[in-house]
Amino acid sequence: MTGGDRGAAPTTLHIVAAVIVRDDGRALLVRKRGTAAFMQVGGKIEPGEAPAAALVRECAEEIGLVVDPGAARALGRRAAVAANEPDHVVDAHVFEVDLPAGFDVRVRAEIAEHAWVDPARPVASHSVAPLSADLLAELAGVPGCRTRIVG
Repeated sequence: MTGGDRGAAPTTLHIVAAVIVRDDGRALLVRKRGTAAFMQVGGKIEPGEAPAAALVRECAEEIGLVVDPGAARALGRRAAVAANEPDHVVDAHVFEVDLPAGFDVRVRAEIAEHAWVDPARPVASHSVAPLSADLLAELAGVPGCRTRIVG
């Protein structure tokens, strides 16, 4: 699909997103190489892969976090405009993931950097993906998020 396909339905990307919050309430966001927007750890679900398995794989690949799929809490599915792919939307399986005591984020794979952000304050110095902006707003208790619940 090109930008000239006006009126065409956007392509849907099926992804997982990990909501990871420290004890001080700050949420983890990452930025992939060659992109501007910060977002939750996560990524595309491979064909035939269960969302929980994709979560485990993405957390290990991106930040070196070993996730017990039975301990991750499913927060439902959300839809939003994709941050880095024009004419795409994301259908995200969102999970809350606990951070082990003493865990130190180690950016890996395609991740360029990470940031711990306060969900209650806008992140003026960072561009944030639409899905992530709304997940942060949900964490902060702000009503009227742009994401919609899917399914």
